Amino acid sequence: MPAPLRVAVRVRPGASRTKVGRAYGEGPDAPLLVAVTARAVDGAATEAVLRALAEALGVRTRQVRLVHGATSRDKLVEIDDPPDDATARLSALRNT
Repeated sequence: MPAPLRVAVRVRPGASRTKVGRAYGEGPDAPLLVAVTARAVDGAATEAVLRALAEALGVRTRQVRLVHGATSRDKLVEIDDPPDDATARLSALRNT
């Protein structure tokens, strides 16, 4: 089983549509921007981010969990048992 993959994300709650893509900042370690329609109320935006990221990476929602940043726009997410091409998918998402 591959090691869990950690991904830094920057959340934009209350967006007009859900979108995973683009880097927030410069460099290879820049967080991945995740826009969700859910508002930042009672963890709704965080749950929407986890679902959107799972869908974008082609994994089950239960494989994606929040590690840090429950009440912040900057979050650290961990993907358990990531697919072999997860790093390539993340790179492609950052460059869209």
